[in-house]
Amino acid sequence: MGGDAEGGRVAPGVGALSPSHLMADDPVIRVVPDIPGLAKQFDYTLPVSLRDSVAVGTRVRIVLHGRRVGGWVVAIGVDPPHGVELRGIDGVTGCGPPPELIEVAEWAAWRWAGPLTTFLRAASPERRVPRLPTPPVVTGPEGERRSGAGEAPVGGGASLLRLAPSSDPLPVVLEVVDAARRGARPGTVLVMVPSRGWAERMAGRLRRRGVPVAQGWSEAAAGWPVVVGVRAAAWTPAPRLAAAIVLDAHDEAYQEERAPTWVAWAVAVERARRDGAPCVLVSPCPTAELVHQFPVSTGDRSVERAGWPRVVVADRRLDDPRTGLLSDALVDLVRRSVDLGRGPVVCVLNRRGRARLLACASCGVLARCTRCGWPAETRSTTDEARVKGSPATRPGDELACRRCASVRPVVCAACGSGRFKVLRPGVSKVREDLEALLGRQVVEVTGAAPSDVGEDRVSEGGVVIGTEAVLHRVRRAAAVAFLDFDQHLLAPRFGAAEDALALVVRAGRMVGGRGQEGSGVVLVQTRIPEHAVITAAVHGDPGPLVAEELALRRQLLLPPFAALALVSGPTAEEYCRRVVGGDRVSAGPVSAGPVSAVPMGGDRWLIRAPDHQVLCDRLASSPRTEGRLRVALDPRDV
Repeated sequence: MGGDAEGGRVAPGVGALSPSHLMADDPVIRVVPDIPGLAKQFDYTLPVSLRDSVAVGTRVRIVLHGRRVGGWVVAIGVDPPHGVELRGIDGVTGCGPPPELIEVAEWAAWRWAGPLTTFLRAASPERRVPRLPTPPVVTGPEGERRSGAGEAPVGGGASLLRLAPSSDPLPVVLEVVDAARRGARPGTVLVMVPSRGWAERMAGRLRRRGVPVAQGWSEAAAGWPVVVGVRAAAWTPAPRLAAAIVLDAHDEAYQEERAPTWVAWAVAVERARRDGAPCVLVSPCPTAELVHQFPVSTGDRSVERAGWPRVVVADRRLDDPRTGLLSDALVDLVRRSVDLGRGPVVCVLNRRGRARLLACASCGVLARCTRCGWPAETRSTTDEARVKGSPATRPGDELACRRCASVRPVVCAACGSGRFKVLRPGVSKVREDLEALLGRQVVEVTGAAPSDVGEDRVSEGGVVIGTEAVLHRVRRAAAVAFLDFDQHLLAPRFGAAEDALALVVRAGRMVGGRGQEGSGVVLVQTRIPEHAVITAAVHGDPGPLVAEELALRRQLLLPPFAALALVSGPTAEEYCRRVVGGDRVSAGPVSAGPVSAVPMGGDRWLIRAPDHQVLCDRLASSPRTEGRLRVALDPRDV
């Protein structure tokens, strides 16, 4: 069988197959098996018949513990382990990531405390690729420029460009592509966007301008001039990057939700650094981490401000609480927009269901789950839920718990009454109220709704309401209204302000910039109109908000002034004490030197270190505990 490489790391000085290795009878190669949860690397011999087909990165078949599995060659010509009879590989599967990308994958495995196989799999084709095509000759166009909108820095290193929400990023992309084409060293331009639809549109626009864009893994690996993609494009198998550009670098879609929680723009920055290529991060509302880490460039302030939407603030502090979420300003905006027929009106409320918080109409006791104590909410089980009923509940409703999934009849556990009043309505309840108020159909869109709910149904109804998912389903709108913007401003996470401003940016693209003819309005209903996020949106200037965020995070030792890792699972406490170096003496915070760990409730612990170098080194040197354990670096939900 294969020999276990000591320490599981690539030996220094190994690389591609050299003539001296070809002279050896049986060159030894190092393979990373494609087995989840196995972090070791194994040595095998390379048969003479396969020498011409194997290089660093090639996907091969091996026998491991009696099973035939796949793997990647990460080194050739290594010193074999003493006293172990090595077995040869069984065959060659096809092309894999280039050697340069394997080194980046090893860095990512350290940076986000994950298995190397996760990143090698992301950089490999889904199907077998026996050979690579010949890349085309590039004769791309000169970059198109838009005066005052901001020009992309095309020098070496990473930089940050602040571009207004409604400004077209295509001229910036073309400028980067054209600068790379004129460069002395060849390479691929990586263009990353947050969504697949945007990637398809960007690739099509570039092709119509004569820019060759890779259509698959093999073309990207062959060195196609331009690669356009989403988060996974950070692992495009291009041998070398000539430049990289990340649009909407603030978007949370660039971070993988599953562990390891790697960040795509950080991978692009690292790849560009290793290749000596420029990396341009573009964002209308850059996060505090981006501003702290990279130099920022902006265009003309008047042009940038004109690219932000017209924001109307509805101050709810003096409103009659009996009006609920349907303020006079909202009703007037919806009726006026629908009468003019300029496009759909989109209402955003990030609460699914009919009622997320109920109270008994008789005794005032909150409706809570009788098993776990979590707030219970109504859920319709039959079509009879649309007939007339009580103010909050209708025939066919039941009280359901989101935490433990238990259900029970709509009856107060304290007094037995069957009537409840809504304290925190959901999307379905507000849709019903809007339909009764407007006398017309209102379309409901949530993340659980079918993906074919789009602009056709929206245009029929004229009004659509939904969770944040509606901002991804509708591309154009006459108006966008956030019914409860305080829900986003006061969310229990340190990045809540940045996320809230990003929602205004997405809504601004739907209605258009205030400087465009026929643009719409973004309505924000709030009880804290003086909040820095609302001020930034009204003035079209995110700069003061970022400065305030940086000052606050410096005081609280939050990113970018610290590195965080959220550890969860039954053995989270034991693992955190291994990382920190403290003894298992209590359930309270532990610390050793610059690294500390604090309990977050349940099986969750938060590890804090002064920077990622210290944190990642500690995580890499600490053995994992047995049992289920999840380590998420750079968490945003704390």
